[in-house]
Amino acid sequence: MSKQFDVIVIGGGPGGYIAAIRAAQLGFNVACIDEWKNAKGGPALGGTCTNVGCIPSKALLQSSEHYDQAGHHFADHGIEVKGLSLDMAKMIGRKDTVVEQNNDGVLYLFKKNKVTFFHGRGSFVGGKDGLYDIKVAGADEEVISGKHVIVATGSNARTLPGTPFDEDTILSNDGALRMVDVPKKLGLIGSGVIGLEMGSVWRRLGAEVTVLEGLPTFMGAVDQQIAKEAHKAFTKQGLKIELGVKVGDIKTSKKGVSVAYTNAKGEALSLDVDKLIISIGRVANTIGLAPEAVGLALDERGAIVVDGDCKTSLPNVWAIGDVVRGPMLAHKAEEEGVAVAERIAGQHGHVNFNTIPWVIYTNPEIAWVGQTEEQLKAAGKAYRAGTFPFLANGRARALGDTTGMVKMLADATTDEILGVHIVGPMASELIAECVVAMEFRASSEDIARICHAHPSLSEATKEAALAVDKRTLNF
Repeated sequence: MSKQFDVIVIGGGPGGYIAAIRAAQLGFNVACIDEWKNAKGGPALGGTCTNVGCIPSKALLQSSEHYDQAGHHFADHGIEVKGLSLDMAKMIGRKDTVVEQNNDGVLYLFKKNKVTFFHGRGSFVGGKDGLYDIKVAGADEEVISGKHVIVATGSNARTLPGTPFDEDTILSNDGALRMVDVPKKLGLIGSGVIGLEMGSVWRRLGAEVTVLEGLPTFMGAVDQQIAKEAHKAFTKQGLKIELGVKVGDIKTSKKGVSVAYTNAKGEALSLDVDKLIISIGRVANTIGLAPEAVGLALDERGAIVVDGDCKTSLPNVWAIGDVVRGPMLAHKAEEEGVAVAERIAGQHGHVNFNTIPWVIYTNPEIAWVGQTEEQLKAAGKAYRAGTFPFLANGRARALGDTTGMVKMLADATTDEILGVHIVGPMASELIAECVVAMEFRASSEDIARICHAHPSLSEATKEAALAVDKRTLNF
């Protein structure tokens, strides 16, 4: 007889492991299946985020930022650096150590919360008598059974048709994080989050980076006032960004990669680089899941069909994170994981998609929550806008980083905050206050009347709120 569990979670990424832990906290007997392996073949829990996404990219962004500061900005502070050199192997090694620490941290949390872990690939076998049979294909194959199943299998990098990843010359986010040498010339197809972050890392370390973007606007999902400010900063730093291009043939050779493309003017051009990162989005991962074995419905994009509560087409089967609709963000997956575990327990788990923050960890950082000015205009929504530049913020001046601004959008009648958009230093941290404010349906006046520490970057948020009412105090 197979081992039986109240809840089986397939996938140990941010959504999966958090769902497993929360379900265990609620008193369920929980199993989690995950197949990621480390260099030694052992479990590497944390999914794409921990292994080849959020965590390693932030480690390299931090290291490359230190290198860039030492080489170009320390002198402004009276700090002279002589003989600056780059030990790429050590930098990659540090990144790998950070990843391993996070992997081990999830294993520890499983033990602490009594979650049973199975190392292997989970797939549906069948279901009967109110239980689902799940095969674990690992070192030793076995079948376990569960009353509830939460699918949290994440996503994979989208490939260009006819151009598969070899992770040597044609790179996904995985290969982009594993380069052991700084390429002289680096190409990027796509100016999304992953592309811009990876481009920033390797530009700081000395690569000549060119970004080819098919859309006519830069970062189309971002408020365009903020996007233009970011574009100006990236261009000043040395990133070459071409918009409105149409990519043609991509050819590899011993010399590198040649990308044929047509620019926005209709001119036929070629980009020759040592390495090419393709960052054109991600697709839901159901490889090996065998949804057909139980009749689990997928949509036309290959994602698992769910309702507003993350219920699938099957009773007691749930799906969360990148494998379902909605933004492909680790924190969105975590919130869905908690909500589903609580729904299984009869509670009222809730995720508000309108207050999910977005962050791009470039320099300057870009963060936002809520609606953009373009979205409000398209919806015919009456609003007021307030902006405040970091150039007028004392803490930003002291940091030596005054790029960017905070922008707040509020309802013209009620003053409820509808969106906040930030480009500048520590935007990833500053956005949290705005998420809290929007979750509690605060007005711009609420933020304007809250005392913020001086000097701090957060004062720019207060001043942007004051600007909604056209009464800034420091600009």
